[in-house]
Amino acid sequence: MIHKWQSNDTAPLLRLWMESTTEAHPFIDAQYWKESEPLVRNTWLPSAETWVWMDAGELRGFISVMHSQFIGALFVDPAYLGKGIGKALIAHVKQRYADLTLEVYQKNSRAVNFYHAQGFRIEDSAWQDETQHPTWIMRWQEDQTP
Repeated sequence: MIHKWQSNDTAPLLRLWMESTTEAHPFIDAQYWKESEPLVRNTWLPSAETWVWMDAGELRGFISVMHSQFIGALFVDPAYLGKGIGKALIAHVKQRYADLTLEVYQKNSRAVNFYHAQGFRIEDSAWQDETQHPTWIMRWQEDQTP
């Protein structure tokens, strides 16, 4: 069900990203995400390695890793949350990289708790001027002890 995204057509990824990100971040105006779409489409996705979870030919989730370390995106179709897709996608990239970092909004407690359950630990915090919200910088290392 997981395979590398090989297509130059980012439309399915962008649709899932937009739906998932607006639902996961109700504290951020949806207009911000609409304005961010060109950056995601033209910069982030082309510079990342992306793996997708497909089910019956339909995209249900994806994960993108930038610079062989930074998880720039992990999004699951909201109708499929809690079914193990995100966990499987994280496990998939953990097999490929020994050190992973990510940034997550502090108010997105569902995601923070999910990443913590996957072995990521908070290392730092940051402030996002564009959204006026704080984030956590989280990291997972293959050789860390629990």
